[in-house]
Amino acid sequence: MDKNVAQSKRERYLTFHIGSEQYGIAIDRIKEIIAMMSITKVPNIPAYMRGVINLRGSIIPVVDTRLRFGMEYRESDMHTAIIIVEVEKISIGFIVDRVEEVSSIESSSLSEPPKFGSSIDTDFICAVAQIEEEVVMILDVLKLFEADELVGIEQIEQTQTQGE
Repeated sequence: MDKNVAQSKRERYLTFHIGSEQYGIAIDRIKEIIAMMSITKVPNIPAYMRGVINLRGSIIPVVDTRLRFGMEYRESDMHTAIIIVEVEKISIGFIVDRVEEVSSIESSSLSEPPKFGSSIDTDFICAVAQIEEEVVMILDVLKLFEADELVGIEQIEQTQTQGE
């Protein structure tokens, strides 16, 4: 068996769009994908935290991924979805413009994310993949949040659960 073949591993990623950009998240991080639903606002949270949803009795904080990435707010439409991801044992919903598909990507076709200098935060992009003509930025969901933000999300979750 060719050693190079053994070295290359296929990983599965859910790909989705935010604006005109395509992103991916490792499939093993994703709990489920749901249609956009009513979000309960929570006072005194960052603008990109849209609030919480009640998903079959679980209170899940929801992040507007567009706002987290510094893009402008967009009304949801029939393609808007919430991707439920588990980060440090906390479920978080990410609002995305459109879910694309599950893609198998050879680890050999992943490359380092581009460096734009210290003033631009690209830490949450862990790799870049080329799928046909598209460039897909693979997100590190853990790095989308600072440690204190995760603590804040956990507190939002607990507060909402206790309030029921």
